[in-house]
Amino acid sequence: MSDPVTKVAAGIDPRGPRFAAGITALLLLVAVLLGLTGLSTAGVADATLAQRALDPAFLLVLAIALLFLWGVLSPRTAPWGVLYRRLIRPRLAPPSELEDPRPPRFAQGVGLFVTALGLILHLLGVPWALPAAAAAAFIAAFLNSVFAYCLGCQMYLLLQRAGVLGRERPAV
Repeated sequence: MSDPVTKVAAGIDPRGPRFAAGITALLLLVAVLLGLTGLSTAGVADATLAQRALDPAFLLVLAIALLFLWGVLSPRTAPWGVLYRRLIRPRLAPPSELEDPRPPRFAQGVGLFVTALGLILHLLGVPWALPAAAAAAFIAAFLNSVFAYCLGCQMYLLLQRAGVLGRERPAV
């Protein structure tokens, strides 16, 4: 079992994920607006697969989903985190406390799941799926960036309390 003090020392600056969530929220807001005014709400069922795949809202949500994937697979190299660490953090006072990196990483996975579901349903011709998925992800990113309330992190903590994930097993 690891020492709790070691975990805190290995934590991340909680302002980094909030910064990334702010950029993500702006991108998702644009995606929602593109989805509401484009193919996603009117005529997606009648469009060809190529037309659906070339829809500007689809392409933007695809890029956002790939950024979520990057955040899950390699959070240290994800663009918004690198931007925060190189340009923003040096200008700020050190954080008052560090946080466990696992909940924000899980939250990236939740964002990936929501946006991927919207992308798949859009390609299948389901009306409103893409803007609805982008709107759901926007709400989560907005809450994190503005109010420091991470829905994905809260899901992680609930699953951890239920013993589903994140618990370290005692050495046998």
